[in-house]
Amino acid sequence: MYSYFYMFSKYNMNLIIDIGNTRAKLTVFNNNTIIKKIISDIKSINKNVRKLQKDYIVENCIISSVSKFGPSEFKNAESFNTFIELSRHTNIPFINKYDSPSTLGVDRIALASAAATKCPSKNVLVIDAGTCITYDFINANGEYLGGAISPGIAIRYKSLHKFTANLPLLKKSNFKLIGTDTESSIHSGVLNGLIQEIEAVIGQYRAKYQNLTVVLTGGDTNFLAKKLKSTIFANPNFLLEGLNSILIHNLDE
Repeated sequence: MYSYFYMFSKYNMNLIIDIGNTRAKLTVFNNNTIIKKIISDIKSINKNVRKLQKDYIVENCIISSVSKFGPSEFKNAESFNTFIELSRHTNIPFINKYDSPSTLGVDRIALASAAATKCPSKNVLVIDAGTCITYDFINANGEYLGGAISPGIAIRYKSLHKFTANLPLLKKSNFKLIGTDTESSIHSGVLNGLIQEIEAVIGQYRAKYQNLTVVLTGGDTNFLAKKLKSTIFANPNFLLEGLNSILIHNLDE
């Protein structure tokens, strides 16, 4: 197995580590192909990295973190030929025209990088349906212009429960347009409301930018993709692919 991957991989293999608030995704890429992906709790990241290093010839690594887990907690950096901690100072494969580039989250940087490298010379709207719903736009000239941040599904349910006296805390479910009791009314309000928001935003971008490519990603990709009428590309791994594209971009420098 090792000799096969060594022969066909331009850079051998890359390890992509995407750390959220409660868990991390550890993904091994052979060039642009995902070979292995595991979900890890944050305290087990170092152990799982060592396990992947035993199973695969991993030479390069990029780490992206929105939590407090950073380089001081990561014990494996020196074991890689190239190690990158993604930040606003990292060399990226697009032109960042955000008015406050220092405040642009690493997750949105990765999504814009994926759009620039996987959809070159196209207008691309990336919708990341996770804890928040983020909209990120990169134009056909490879320029990142910005987007929007909106509450995600779970936040919408929690808000109704927290800021009212009697509404229950629910989780996403199938819904009908006309709610006939409290729970079905909440589902309709949260989910139908979000779907209409996404459809409207896509419509606004399509009215302004021709030949728009829309990518839906994030934890709620599969749930939302089936309910949207607009033509989209659903790719739950888009952020991971963006991180890998940043790593390759820096290896090519």
